[in-house]
This record gives sequence, C-alpha cells and structure tokens, in this order.
Amino acid sequence: MKNNRKLKNSELDRKTVEEFKASKKTPLLIILDNIRSLNNIGSVFRTADAFLIEKIYLCGITAVPPHKDIQKTALGATATVNWEHHEDTLTLIQKLKTESIKILSIEQAENAIMLDKFLPQPNQTYAVIFGNEVKGVQQDVVSASDEVLEIPQFGSKHSLNISVSAGIVIWDLFSKI
Repeated sequence: MKNNRKLKNSELDRKTVEEFKASKKTPLLIILDNIRSLNNIGSVFRTADAFLIEKIYLCGITAVPPHKDIQKTALGATATVNWEHHEDTLTLIQKLKTESIKILSIEQAENAIMLDKFLPQPNQTYAVIFGNEVKGVQQDVVSASDEVLEIPQFGSKHSLNISVSAGIVIWDLFSKI
C-alpha cells in the first residue's frame, strides 16, 4: 500500500498577501451578477485566490467585503484577490469590451458551447459571468456576451450551486490557459 502522508500547513508553500499581489495572474476576471448568498461570494473569493485570478467584480445586489458571512468561507481571500463593486453588470461588460476583454456567460442557453469544448485563445483575457442563484445571468447580459458556456450535466437536476459552478469553470479555464 502506498504511503500518502497528509502535508502539514507549513509544507504547503503558501504565498503571503504581498507575494500573491506581486504574482503573475491568470488572465481571468470573475463577474458575480446579483449573487444573494454571502457564503457563495466568499467561496468564489477563495477559488479565485487558489487560481491567481486577476479580479472579481461584484455587481448589483452582490454583497461586498468586509462581511462576516463572506469572510467565513473566503478565509482571508478578500485580502488577496482584487475586487470592485459595480451597480450594473451590463454597463461593466460594455466597459470591459472596450478593453478587448472577451465576455463569457455561464448559462444554459441556445447555442451555448459546452465547457469541455471551449478553447481559450492565447493572450486573451476573459471575464466569466456567474448569475443569481434563482434567475441565473440576466438575459441582457447573456445577449451582450461574446460566448455562452454551459457546464455539461447528466442527472435530473441540471442545476449546480454557484460556488460549485465557479470552481468547475475556473479550474477548467485555468488548466486550458
């Protein structure tokens, strides 16, 4: 039997806040479009930290740090990952498009590209939009996106928690980039 000793926290080679901020970032921006759950927001921060994401945009009703329920799941990632709040998601993505950033909505939609089939272009920054837990990404935001990506699902629910969706998509895009 193989000996797989768990690593101690001291063996994980974790970056300090300063080292994280100085690190080369993955060319991904995360946009949270009217997310209700503070725990989901914190979880996305933690995932963004794990994969050196450039920035998170918190839009509409999405709560902003510091908040104890965001901090509970973020575990300090609000101090490492850059973030901004914007009132309107559509206005934000129109601004990002002027900076040559490609907009990807994560949604179940006509003509969506299955995530496993999507191939990011080299040297391209992408903004990935995750929508409200009940209503999803707003239709006007989906319509304004450059592409819509869908996570393939095979069960009866065809629905994933936003923090799970973010983890799947960020890992997939990170590994392809």
